[in-house]
Amino acid sequence: MPQLNPAPWFVIMVFSWIVFLTILPTKVLAHHFINNPNPKTTKKPKKEPWNWTWH
Repeated sequence: MPQLNPAPWFVIMVFSWIVFLTILPTKVLAHHFINNPNPKTTKKPKKEPWNWTWH
């Protein structure tokens, strides 16, 4: 039964983990967002009461 022979599958698993741990994180961390978010202001908006009548 070839499924019980770990020789070819172990090498494939090791090489795939080498790719996942070396190449992919560098590509993901090198990504830059096009629209950087603006920093929030420390001023709080003025709260105005509602002026509609409740019936």
